[in-house]
Amino acid sequence: MKICILTAAIGFGTLAHAAPLESAYREKARSIADNAIAYLRSQQDESTGGWGHNPDGPNLPAISGLVVTGMLLDPRIDQNDPFVARGVEYILGFAKDDGGIHDDFLQSYNTSICLSALADVRLPESASAIIGGQSFLKGLQYHEGFSGSVEATNFTEPVPVDHPYYGGIGYGSHGRPDLSNLGFFMQAMHDTGASSEDESIKKALKFLERVQMVDEINDMSYADESEQGGFIYATVPDLESVDGRAGQSQAGTIVEDDGEGTRITRLRAYGSMTYVGFKSLLFADLSPDDPRVTNARRWIGEHFTVDENPGMGAQGQYYYYCSMARALDAWGEDRIGGVDWREAMIDKLASLQNSDGSFAVQHDRWMESDPVLITAYALIAIEHTLND
Repeated sequence: MKICILTAAIGFGTLAHAAPLESAYREKARSIADNAIAYLRSQQDESTGGWGHNPDGPNLPAISGLVVTGMLLDPRIDQNDPFVARGVEYILGFAKDDGGIHDDFLQSYNTSICLSALADVRLPESASAIIGGQSFLKGLQYHEGFSGSVEATNFTEPVPVDHPYYGGIGYGSHGRPDLSNLGFFMQAMHDTGASSEDESIKKALKFLERVQMVDEINDMSYADESEQGGFIYATVPDLESVDGRAGQSQAGTIVEDDGEGTRITRLRAYGSMTYVGFKSLLFADLSPDDPRVTNARRWIGEHFTVDENPGMGAQGQYYYYCSMARALDAWGEDRIGGVDWREAMIDKLASLQNSDGSFAVQHDRWMESDPVLITAYALIAIEHTLND
């Protein structure tokens, strides 16, 4: 089970342990999950076994990967479940000779999410796909030996440690890495049992430092005098802005006080990226008192909410819930800012669930008008509230 790998990996003996969830909330969460699973079963493509399948392509096996991941988090469901089995077969159908799992589109995103889905599948084919997938993803990471990849055909230079791309992974379409894709990579590596001593994890830490808005941690000029603690999206907006090293936040900017009365404008850290960054630090086996961890945890305590994605409003709200639940479950505390995050999450998702088990669309950005995608995100989140 993934939770066993995690416990061994980040030394939960040094972290807080969540108290058992009250029975009423446990029943409420289980009902939410049951209804979400029933809805997702009803949406499986009968001819292919996938979710969101497009006969004209290209397809996103990652959507099926998220569904399978959510279902397998339910202790009553395993790889022999007929819906899961067909979903796994669909995912494996996109496996490439080089280890990637994709439809020649968004290679890192699809491969990472599909690896997480395969992590609890005990089949020779899935084991082979995991080995190949890990190798494929490492080949996409920017580092000293980088010489181009399917994700960055227009960028073929070695990337030294002082380069803003270093340690990152991206979609490829913008010619630069970002924290969202690196977060899915870190999740995949963690779920499939990679050691925190793996060189790719160590390299990822440098990129993580450069998207954390803390002056003492981040060596990029856009973080000078910033004490936010949270994370932004990328070290540069696009390939053309590498020399400017301007950084990128989907949440715009914020005005900070430098402590001496001077007001400075800095890129704004925001919710979903901060939870992605926080759990990535935990998966890298940093100690709870490491400044990178404590600063991220401080930001989370100061901005905790289930009403929106802080800094983004309703944009990416279900991705935010998924990232939050994964991160806080990994951290092990049940109370954030005096609130039991699990109970708050359960109440919020209950209020958003439709009668058919799907979830109400809050915003259409980042594909969140797709009821299957947001239901998969919500299912993963609710299952993590039950993991005490």
